[in-house]
Amino acid sequence: MRILVVQESDWTEVGPHQSHHLMERLSLRGHEIHVIDFEIRWRTHKNYAFFSRRKVINNYHKAIEGGNITVIRPAFIRAPLLDYASLLVSHREEIEKQVREFHPDVIVGFGILNASMAISIAKKHGIPFFYYIIDELHRLLPEKPFQAVARVVESRNMEAADMVISINEGLREYTIQMGADPEKTEVIRAGVDLEAFNPDDREAIRAKYGIQDDETVLFFMGWLYEFSGLKEVTLALAKNLDSKIKLLILGKGDLWDILQTIRRDHGLEDRIIMEPWVPYPEVPKYIMAADICILPAYRNEIMMNIVPIKMYEYMAAGKPVLATSLPGLMKEFGETNGVLYAESSDAVLNRAMELIETGEIGPEGKRARNFVKSLNWDELTDVFQQTLSRGVPGE
Repeated sequence: MRILVVQESDWTEVGPHQSHHLMERLSLRGHEIHVIDFEIRWRTHKNYAFFSRRKVINNYHKAIEGGNITVIRPAFIRAPLLDYASLLVSHREEIEKQVREFHPDVIVGFGILNASMAISIAKKHGIPFFYYIIDELHRLLPEKPFQAVARVVESRNMEAADMVISINEGLREYTIQMGADPEKTEVIRAGVDLEAFNPDDREAIRAKYGIQDDETVLFFMGWLYEFSGLKEVTLALAKNLDSKIKLLILGKGDLWDILQTIRRDHGLEDRIIMEPWVPYPEVPKYIMAADICILPAYRNEIMMNIVPIKMYEYMAAGKPVLATSLPGLMKEFGETNGVLYAESSDAVLNRAMELIETGEIGPEGKRARNFVKSLNWDELTDVFQQTLSRGVPGE
């Protein structure tokens, strides 16, 4: 198959998400994949040029060694509002160009605006369109006045798509509420690679940061959103006098400077370890170095139904996960599968202390790993490939 992917986030900077894992595995099976993306976080970059020219990255991979993706970033204007306005023009031209020259068998959409354009172009040319939902997309727009309009477009996309795929049951229900035909919806969850998590890696990372055997490490990885709850966890840590409790953060984002200030002002340099992104193959080593993984996010509209892929990676490493009681997580994992819940971000550290005191870290970690061990990436790729193939004559 020739697969065209359209999205409004940065394929090379974020993730890897489900899209990277699935598409790169499909590329290893001989499928040709082109991705049209967008530099969504251009504002966070320093000294950026006003006009971004079209860029093509060949043979790109992020999740799987040997993955072979062609990433195309259409030209756009780096200025508020003009970025979206220019996207409307350049992405439509690029989608039409790809249909003309690449001749995709299917189009898979992850965005809102360019997904809408792709749907109209796909219908014109008789190409099946699959809408893959990993978030309540309209809620992610930083410009709140635009969210209502984005919701309308997102809803129309779901109504018009040939198939709507979600990563969990909570999001599938959301897509149906937004207008997707229930008969045209499917859940394809995130997968895990159990072999990536080697217990021998634990000591090397802990030694790198001077973490002793009798110290308990809480771990978070990902983009440091303001609603991630990490500010509350670090402030709670500042009040906790147990020096044997440490927090290891892997990632970057909005809260980086704030967390560094808390770390410095409260004398927590030895207890809060912050590391920016590392190459993806190194990430499992950091998870193995932890004792408890955390997802202390706010109970806001963005987080209500999503299940971040890192949850599965935490659990595959045999780590219990402490999270705020988000409906999507509770529906996905329940309360007996190694995921424990706190009512708020402020309460996550106290729940961690309870877990330490009861000696349940190990047993809860085993429950977590048992829950995800059947979610093999290769088998999920089989399901995804079969789903796409249903829309392609002769496949």
